[in-house]
Amino acid sequence: MRHTVTRRLSGPALAVWIGAVSLLALSSIQIHSARAADERSVAFLGVHFQNDNAGFEPTSAAESARIGKVEDLFQAKLKESHKFVFVALPDELKRRIAAGQAVGTCGGCELAYGKEVGAQLVAWINVQKVSNLILNMNVYMADVSTGKLVFLRSVDMRGNTDESWMRSLALLVKNYLLPTFNS
Repeated sequence: MRHTVTRRLSGPALAVWIGAVSLLALSSIQIHSARAADERSVAFLGVHFQNDNAGFEPTSAAESARIGKVEDLFQAKLKESHKFVFVALPDELKRRIAAGQAVGTCGGCELAYGKEVGAQLVAWINVQKVSNLILNMNVYMADVSTGKLVFLRSVDMRGNTDESWMRSLALLVKNYLLPTFNS
C-alpha cells in the first residue's frame, strides 16, 4: 500500500519557499533579459546567386534548392548563437527586393530596407558561380545607423554540391562572423 505524506507549509517555512520560487523566477527573467539585450536585430535580405555562365549552363534546380538551404542554415546558426534576432520582412518588401537591383549593388538600398523594418543590422549573402568547380560565397553585414559594413568575408568553394555550400557557410559563420560579434 502506498502512503503519501503531505506537509503544509506555514509561517517561516512558507516564506522561505515563496522566496526561493520568486528568486528562481527572477533569475530566469534576468537571464532572458540579459540575453535579449545582447541580441542585435537583423534584416536578412537573402541569398543572391550570380551564375557567370547562365547562358551556357542555366541555374539548376539543385542550385536553387541550395540557395534556400543556405538561407535557412544562416538564420539557424545566428539564432543558435543568441547574438541575433531576425526581423520579419513584409511580403511587399520581399517583392520590391526581388524586383529591384541585386542587394549589394543597389547603391545603399540594403540600408533603406533595414531602416524600413527597424533592424540594427542588414545581412545578405552572394554566391558567385564561375563554373561547377569554382564558386565563391560572400557574407555581408552592415550597421543600419552608420551605413558601414561591419562584416564582410568570402570563401572559395571547390565543387558545386550541397556539402560544399553548407560547409562554406558554416565555416564563415563559426570562424569569422560570430567571433566578430563576441564583444
